Amino acid sequence: MTDDRVSSWPPHGVETLPWQQQVRGGIREDRMMRSVDATIPSFIRELDYMPPLPVMLDTEKALLAVAQADTDAEGHSAALSRFMVRSESAASSKIERINASARDYAKALAGNKSNTSATSMVAASAALHELITTVGETGHFDLDSLKSAHRALMADDPMEADYAGRPRDMQNWIGGSDHSPRGALHVPPAPERVEELMDDLIAYLNRDDVPVMTQAAIGHAQFESIHAFTDGNGRIGRALVAAVLRRRGVTRNAVIPLASGLLARRDDYFAALGLYRQGDPAPLIRLFAQSARAAAECSRDTIARLKAMPEEWAVELKPRAGSAAAALIQAFYDHPVMRADDIEVVAASTTAGYRAIDQLVDAGLIEEITGRKKDRVWAASEVMAELDDLDRRIQAAMDEGNHN
Repeated sequence: MTDDRVSSWPPHGVETLPWQQQVRGGIREDRMMRSVDATIPSFIRELDYMPPLPVMLDTEKALLAVAQADTDAEGHSAALSRFMVRSESAASSKIERINASARDYAKALAGNKSNTSATSMVAASAALHELITTVGETGHFDLDSLKSAHRALMADDPMEADYAGRPRDMQNWIGGSDHSPRGALHVPPAPERVEELMDDLIAYLNRDDVPVMTQAAIGHAQFESIHAFTDGNGRIGRALVAAVLRRRGVTRNAVIPLASGLLARRDDYFAALGLYRQGDPAPLIRLFAQSARAAAECSRDTIARLKAMPEEWAVELKPRAGSAAAALIQAFYDHPVMRADDIEVVAASTTAGYRAIDQLVDAGLIEEITGRKKDRVWAASEVMAELDDLDRRIQAAMDEGNHN
C-alpha cells in the first residue's frame, strides 16, 4: 500500500445493461425500457484519501466527543447499550420513512407485531446489535457478518423474507419508478459484480491505516453504491458505521446515534452520497463528523439521565430492600419493556409482582401499554420518552449547526 494519501477519489464508472421488465406494471415507459445505465464503483481496498484540513478537524472533534460519551456509559453498558442501539436503529429506520410512535415501538419490543413499522424498527435494532457484537468480538468484518445482520433485519419482512441474508441476484435501483429503473436516482452495479465489489469493500473496512471517520463514511458510501441486498441496504449500511467505530476501538460501551444527525439533514445526506459517486467523499465525511459530534454531545445528557433513573425511582418509591418493587426498579431500568411473565420471574411471586407493579404505575414510573386484560405489557415511560427526546435534541443541534 502506498503512503501517499491523495485528495482525489475515483468517480464511479457506468455501463449500459439490457433491461426487460419481468412483471408487467407501471406506465408504457416502464414497459418499453430496454436498457439501463448501471454504475460501477471503483475498487478501493488499497486507496488512500486525505480529506481537506477543515474536514479532518471536524472528524477529530467528532471522535473526541464520541469517546467521551462512550466513557460516560462505562459501568452501565448493558442497559445503556440497549437504549443507544434502539435510538440509532429508530433514527436509521426513519431515514427510510419507517415511522412508529414510542408506544408502538415498545409494544413491538414485547413481541406485538401489529404495527409493521414498529416491528421493522425492532428488527433494525437486532441487526445493528448483531453486527457490532460480531465485529467487536472478532475484530474484523466479513461477508457472513453482514449477511447475518441482514437476516436479522429482514427475516420477518413479509415481502423480503425469502431474500434475508442473501446477496442480490437481480438488478435493483434507488428512487424513480417502482416498476423499472426509469428516472432512478442511482442504479447499482449488475448483480454479477456484487461479490467481487463486496470482497474489496470488506478488505477496505478491515484496514487499520485509514482515519476512522473517513473509513466509516467511505465504507458506508461504497456499500450504498454496491447495494448488495435487494432491500434493507440503508439500515445495514448505517449499522456498518457503528461497527467501524467499535472495531477501531472508538466505542466500547455504547452506540452513538449518528443516524439522528443524518435524519435531520436527510437531503444533504443523499446529496453527499451522490457526490461520493462523482468522486468527492469530503461532504459525506464532514456530514458524518457533524452528525457523530452532535449525537455524542446530546447522548452525554441522556446517559447521565438514564444512569440516575434507578436511584431517583427508588427515592420516589422508597421500596423495602429485597422487595419485589426494588427488584422491578432495576429490572425496568435494564429492560424498559416487560410482559407479565417477565415480571413474575423478576418478582419471584405473582402476588408480590402485581402489587409492586401497581406501586410503580401509581407513581407514574411505568405504564401499561396494551390496554388489555390479558397478555399485558408495561413500559418504563421515562425511558421510552427519552428515546424521542434524544432524537429531537440531536436534530435540533444539527439544525442549529447548519445555520451557524
